[in-house]
Formats: sequence, structure tokens, C-alpha cells
Amino acid sequence: METRIIGDSLPAVICKLQKGESIVAENGGMSWMDEGIEMKTSTNGGIMKGIGRAFAGESIFMNIFTAERDNAEIAFSSCFPGKILEFNLQEGQSIIAQKRSLLFAESTVDIAMQFRKKIGAGFFGGEGFIMQKITGPGRVFLEIDGEVVQKELQAGEKLRVDNGYVAAMTQNVDLDIQMVKGLKNIVLGGEGLFLTTLEGPGTVWLQTMPLSKLSNLLYIRTPN
Repeated sequence: METRIIGDSLPAVICKLQKGESIVAENGGMSWMDEGIEMKTSTNGGIMKGIGRAFAGESIFMNIFTAERDNAEIAFSSCFPGKILEFNLQEGQSIIAQKRSLLFAESTVDIAMQFRKKIGAGFFGGEGFIMQKITGPGRVFLEIDGEVVQKELQAGEKLRVDNGYVAAMTQNVDLDIQMVKGLKNIVLGGEGLFLTTLEGPGTVWLQTMPLSKLSNLLYIRTPN
């Protein structure tokens, strides 16, 4: 599979598939495709696997696109201003991503839900109890809101993040919450009661414009 990312604030990925190659994507994720590509809708692993993906913010059914000839093109566009991240995962290698971030992946990639083990992180961490666990082998493309900042955390190194800004992280990064210190900071600081804490070792990808933040801002500023 050959790919190229086009565009800036509203990017898209154009894939060139050879005969027999397949990719999987969310329902409605495809933007355009050549005539030489067959689409098949499936739970992609069984109904229980599909239900698990639904809990992780994706749909029960996924679309599988298979090239029936060489050099067949298919494109997937972002639905919100941001960036597209590409990961080439090795066998057994996983990343943990926010809900609804999957754009598409090779058919060899496993997509499942990931429970947050700590109750506090689930209730107050802004990322919820369930995220996506994406495991290789294969290439996967994620849609990220706004710009992307990549942080490399050493063992024991911590990063405090406002709710909603965690886009993805390697599997070994520990996610928890921490209460904001000081009554004045809680009441007047505008950051809420809790911050998400990420502890290394591992890699973290942060997004600069979470859709949830923008939605809340538009709701507050919209006149009744």
C-alpha cells in the first residue's frame, strides 16, 4: 500500500492499493475511490468485537475496502481541522488512542477497546473509562484535532494535561488524575478540579484543539 497525505488544516490520505490489498475504516469514512475497489461491510471480528468498538467510540460495523486491480486509489478525509498521524505498528505493538480518532488501517491491524484501570481516571480524567487500543502489525492513520505535539517521557517523568488534550500514547504510559492544588486555583483558575497526569516511559501525542473544548466554547457563547 502506498499513501500520501495532502492538505494542511483539512488533510486527507490518498491510498494506492495493489490487487488483493485491503484496508478497514469507519462507516462513512471514505471520501472517494476508484471503480476497481470493492467495499464490504462487516463486524470485522465478530459481533462482540463490534460491540467493544462501539464502547470505544467507533461503530459496530466497519467497511473493508479491497482492490480488485493494481494501482486502485481510495481517499479518506478528516472531518475537522487538524492533522493526520500515521503509525507503522510491528507485530504485537500497540498504541492507545482517544475515542473516534481512527481514520483507517490495514486489515491486519486489530482495533479494540481499552479500559482505564483506575476509577478516578475514568470519572475525572477527561478521556473516560474507555479508549481505543490499536495493535499491529500494520499501518494505521489517526485523525487528531488541531495541531499535534509529541512528548517523549522518561521513566518516572510526569506530564500534567488539561482534560481532552491527550490524543494518543504508547501502551506503557500510565494515565491517572491529579487534583488541582489550592482553593483559589480550583474556583478561579478555569482548569477545573482535576488534571490528567501521564507518567513515562513512553511517547505521548497531544492535540491543541480538542473538539469537546470547542463545542463547549460555542455552546457558552451562543446567544439564547
